[in-house]
Amino acid sequence: MSGTFLRLAGAAAVAAQAVLAPVPCVAAPAPQRSVSQLLTDLQQLYRQTEQATETYNATAEKLQRQRARVSRLDGQLARARLALQDSRADAGRLARQQYQSSTGLGPYVRLLLARDPQHALDEGHVIGELARERARTVSRLTVTEQQKDALARAARKALDTQLALADRQKKQRDHVRSRLGDVERLLASLTSGQLAAIARLEQQGVARAQQRLTTSGALGDRPASPAGDRAVRYAMAQLGKPYAWGAQGPSAYDCSGLTSRAWEHAGTPIPRTSQEQWQRLTRVPLKQLRPGDLVVYFPEATHVAMYVGHGRVVQAPRPGERVRISPLASYPVLGAVRPDAPAPRAR
Repeated sequence: MSGTFLRLAGAAAVAAQAVLAPVPCVAAPAPQRSVSQLLTDLQQLYRQTEQATETYNATAEKLQRQRARVSRLDGQLARARLALQDSRADAGRLARQQYQSSTGLGPYVRLLLARDPQHALDEGHVIGELARERARTVSRLTVTEQQKDALARAARKALDTQLALADRQKKQRDHVRSRLGDVERLLASLTSGQLAAIARLEQQGVARAQQRLTTSGALGDRPASPAGDRAVRYAMAQLGKPYAWGAQGPSAYDCSGLTSRAWEHAGTPIPRTSQEQWQRLTRVPLKQLRPGDLVVYFPEATHVAMYVGHGRVVQAPRPGERVRISPLASYPVLGAVRPDAPAPRAR
């Protein structure tokens, strides 16, 4: 952890020293904050950043689905327009035929004047069938017109939704960048001694939380399923790759990008974000944990890691860090979910 803080702050600290050259008038120093207060501030900023990242990821997923829907509707609308052209052509052909064969005499008059009434009746049957065909053509034309209009309205609405999602995604991206800037500014304001003290304090807190978890008997360690084993092996192969918000690999990951990609590789696609993983996957008690299960953190479910056994998880922790193995209690645990749990039986 100390290496992380030092890496994040390094470049910013150099720039800060260049800017803070001696000047004739020096402002009064700000009140000194304790190490514990600084750690609290940093943890809060990281949490806000990850929450903003997961919100951005959720919108990105919706935008991707919406783009697919717009494309599908555009295809359906194009086919409906072609069908409408065919229906109009059929209606026009029948209208011309009716005009060309019109005699001005009704069917009953033609029957009375016919020399061969039976022939006239047979001819009337054919004429009746042609009339029914005309009716079907007109009905088909009407239905196709309605379908085309409905698809055109749906396509316009879907495109409007896509544009709204794209605008929301841009605002959320800017919010993530703003949160990251807050983290960087705070780190750049700290000395190397403060950074080291913050890292030690955080490590001590994690060690205590991990000790409480392991001695409470609440943590289990069951064998992995075949799919869980594949997911773990994929996640472990990503060790050392950098955290990047919104990333799903293969060169970088955010927290849920790592877990969703690992389970996709294992043959079990799961939701993209940590919130959706918590909401939609089967929850399991920590006592029943097995490798491949996902551990979700914070009350808002804004962070997720993958259990690998023996009280450890593999995770993409936060900006400035790399995919690594960590104690399960690195953050406040909300609960755990199992991506390959069998679907509940219908009653």
